[in-house]
Amino acid sequence: MKCNKVTSHAVQPATMNAPLHSQRDLLKAGVGVSLLVFMCGLNALTAATQQADFYVSTNGNDSWSGQSAMPKANRSDGPFATLDKARTAVAGLRQAQPNRAAPVTVTIADGTYSLTAPITFTPADSGTAPSPTVYAAAPGATPVFTAGRRLRGFKVENGRWTLTIPEVKEGKWNFCQLWADGQRRFRPRLPSNGYFLIADALPPSEKTGKRGFDRFKFREGDIQPDWANRSDVEAIVFHLWAISHLRIAAVDPAEQVVAFTGSTSSTEWWGAMPKNRRYFVENVKEALSEPGQWYLDRPTGLLTYIPVPGEDPAKTEIIAPLLDTVLILKGSLDQGRYVAHLTFRGLAFGHNNWNSPPEGNSYPQAEVNLRAAVTADGARHCTLDRCTIRNTATYAIDLGAGCKDNAVLNCTLDDLGAGGIKIGTTEILAEDKQASGNTLHNCVISHGGRLHPAAVGVWIGQSPNNAIEHNTITDFYCTGISLGWTWGYGNHAGHHTQIAWNHVYNIGQTVLSDMGGFYSLGNAEGTVLHHNLFHDIDSFDYGGWGIYFDEGTTRIVAESNIVYHAKTGGFHQHYGKENIFRNNIVAFCRLDQLQRTRDEEHSSFTFERNIVYFDQGTLFGSNWKNDRFEMTRNLYWRTDGKPIVGWNNTPWKEWQAKGHDVDSLIEDPLFVAAERFDFRLKPGSPAAKLGIQPIDLTGVGSALPVPPAPKSPAFPIPDPSLPRK
Repeated sequence: MKCNKVTSHAVQPATMNAPLHSQRDLLKAGVGVSLLVFMCGLNALTAATQQADFYVSTNGNDSWSGQSAMPKANRSDGPFATLDKARTAVAGLRQAQPNRAAPVTVTIADGTYSLTAPITFTPADSGTAPSPTVYAAAPGATPVFTAGRRLRGFKVENGRWTLTIPEVKEGKWNFCQLWADGQRRFRPRLPSNGYFLIADALPPSEKTGKRGFDRFKFREGDIQPDWANRSDVEAIVFHLWAISHLRIAAVDPAEQVVAFTGSTSSTEWWGAMPKNRRYFVENVKEALSEPGQWYLDRPTGLLTYIPVPGEDPAKTEIIAPLLDTVLILKGSLDQGRYVAHLTFRGLAFGHNNWNSPPEGNSYPQAEVNLRAAVTADGARHCTLDRCTIRNTATYAIDLGAGCKDNAVLNCTLDDLGAGGIKIGTTEILAEDKQASGNTLHNCVISHGGRLHPAAVGVWIGQSPNNAIEHNTITDFYCTGISLGWTWGYGNHAGHHTQIAWNHVYNIGQTVLSDMGGFYSLGNAEGTVLHHNLFHDIDSFDYGGWGIYFDEGTTRIVAESNIVYHAKTGGFHQHYGKENIFRNNIVAFCRLDQLQRTRDEEHSSFTFERNIVYFDQGTLFGSNWKNDRFEMTRNLYWRTDGKPIVGWNNTPWKEWQAKGHDVDSLIEDPLFVAAERFDFRLKPGSPAAKLGIQPIDLTGVGSALPVPPAPKSPAFPIPDPSLPRK
């Protein structure tokens, strides 16, 4: 019954747009107009309709005044050529007009702007509340700011394109990503599909300092000692909810042992490399064989690319990433000086770089050690509106320390090396240095984890009072929305978060485990999760939950959400306290519908006025032993005719005798068309007798279209022949 399309009036799917082919069209994908105009953007919207103060164009010149949109006929004056020059001109204008009450506007013409350094804004570049600075696309334009470089001059020989890049040969440039007409291309890997399996575990060597594991035994023939540029070959090891990029240091073919330059992030079980754990090796020159693959030979600087049918070296736009970051907002937190009141509208950013460091890269969860193509620290009242961030190596956006009251509106974040957006830090900072009060609204976050599969769509760390609303999040290998960074009941700053009207689907895709559509940990008091749609969530091993309260999740209210097609359950609480799961619909989960794991002496949660509707598996999975939870006024129905029972196959009357579901009902809820995922209630539904309110998700998700799925293979490529648990 797997289906990604929702057809009911109660649940509206994200709209798919027509295929787009060129690099510029792909970067333009998703630029649209929100159904809701935030008050914080009204001044900037007014500014976009008036004469600009400065202009930027690809046919401009930074020695000109920048005060006209087009060059004069004699080319004595005209627009600037770079956004950085416009930035300095704005600073000069503000010095000359310190009491300005109108916005300062910079209009940017269509075209591709190749960067030699990140565009960086500091407190000196700030606007004010009555006079924000607006950097906006010209009407009908989508200027593209690329941190990459277009590669030209390929030679064609035996069906392969080759190009020698001097900066690579000189050790000044390296990259592990490539795009052809906007489509991500991949380095050669073994096996070509699926995974190798570790033959056996080995203890860490002395050089790791007991930080993590740095070697394992491989199966005969899987790893070769004579691979070219062996230190550039990486093993991508899949743990449970994390992965490690490990660079090969040595291979002992007799003992079948591979050792790495670095180690995994921990020697705990979740960072181990035991027998039968999956991995593949990437950047193997000898494996270069398939259309769309490429290999960069660093010692010689030679790039070799095998084109896909229809590509032409004279026409196909091949881009390699050059800069780690595209746009930087950098306040001075120690001095209490912030980058404030800047708006970026209708712009596109992309092609940032990341290379595995000499010791490799391994992080315990969500890959949040990585920063982003657009990075901010100490930004206040800044807005990204109708922007596109695409073709990234890392996260798209990082609102780090001190970022308060910023908004990301109507944006498309697509083809992401890691995740979509990070808000906050992993540390609890002083209040003036915390990120807080930020808004993500009407955005599409799609096709992520292409370089770092363990990254998530939206991550909120030690950061309170944020709003994540009306977004579409799809096609990730780990969690959709992750909240919190405190394991257990200690201090936690990720509270009072509003997560509403989001559409989250195609998550996990059998690649990683222990993940969900929504995931939380720590004390999230004041957080409300409502009117969200989560579906098609599938893990490799255990996990794959719709709504997942992990590690000390406390005082979250989840209500009026719909979850269906989650592998292991629509709702799971590992451990936590005093949470409320109310007036939700859980349907068609595969193994269990509901799970609870840890016994604790306090109240785990209240589960009330929910509908659980299923056709396979069990109702209650894992551990419901100690009865420290409340189940009341719920409606259960099983469509395959089997009886509904309590935990551990307890007959229903015995389950009720323990005080659970005493006033709940086992009756058909009378959905309009559950087989089509239309969960509206027909007249006469027994839900009304229990006080269950209808859930109308009309308008859920973003109003923007989801970009088409990549034509090139996704990363990694799961092997359907592997056994699934």
